[in-house]
Amino acid sequence: MHDGSGRIHVQGLNKRFGPVHAVQDLSFTVQPGVVTGFLGPNGAGKTTALRMILGLVTPTSGSATINGLPFHRLPNPGGVVGAVLDAHGFHPSRTARHHLRCYAAAMNIPDGQVDRALELVGLAAAGDRKTGGFSLGMRQRLALATALLGDPQILILDEPANGLDPEGIAWLRGFLQAFAAGGRTVLMSSHFLREIEHTVDRLVIISQGRCVYDGHIDELRAAQQSRALVQADSPELLVAEVQAAGYGVEYLPDGRLAVLGADSRAVADLALQAGVALYGMQDERVDLERLFFHLTQGQFAGLPQYAPPASQTWAGPGQPGNGGSAG
Repeated sequence: MHDGSGRIHVQGLNKRFGPVHAVQDLSFTVQPGVVTGFLGPNGAGKTTALRMILGLVTPTSGSATINGLPFHRLPNPGGVVGAVLDAHGFHPSRTARHHLRCYAAAMNIPDGQVDRALELVGLAAAGDRKTGGFSLGMRQRLALATALLGDPQILILDEPANGLDPEGIAWLRGFLQAFAAGGRTVLMSSHFLREIEHTVDRLVIISQGRCVYDGHIDELRAAQQSRALVQADSPELLVAEVQAAGYGVEYLPDGRLAVLGADSRAVADLALQAGVALYGMQDERVDLERLFFHLTQGQFAGLPQYAPPASQTWAGPGQPGNGGSAG
């Protein structure tokens, strides 16, 4: 039954291409009202999973539903889901407006929606330019305009920030956050956490076709571990003291100790208690991007899960600049 919830539900999804297991037992739910990032290195299975959600690839096993139904059973799918999987499918001799009008005719959408979509993505001034002269960033905006033609409830975007300059990325962030703030759904893939960490609310991270993290980005930030790097005159005595206090310790190749989860002040207090002299200290914090790399190498597991609340109304995004050079 079509439940109108705006949820994407993936359950036990698997896909094999011959001997290659591209997606393995993948399960997650995308909620309305937040921007969900779908992350993983190149080749992790992100695009294959998105294509299965959109009914373009048949799963080997498992299921993917949108509003409680497989994509092919959605009534008026263009009004439910807007998708961008490729920003290169434009005839170079057609103008942006002509391209959108072709899609609008196929979807039985009034031509008035074409101008609205161009305005939403900041291409109103470039509507009569041929797409063959568009930069990659402009093609990304035009692909997004195509997805928005049917005023969809859900956006599914594969690497939408690819080719955008910093101004374009900032614009995309504001647009998607405004779209989701009205209770609509955004699922966007990327292989760069740093590129989208300020855009998304929630993360699904996959590696080698498997889910390695499913939760709120704030919980991933909380999982960052700080380290105090110290040079001690009696390393063995200091190790005993910090381990007794509940901290982990690593020996570094340069002879220093890395005390996990502690700052330099805590280590200095412990060294004073143990009567150990310190010759140097440095605080270090693992950033989100490094933590992402650890996750996708299978070194972290069991991080907490979080189901964010949904919002109710969409006020609409602010108007971006024309972005004629958003390459």
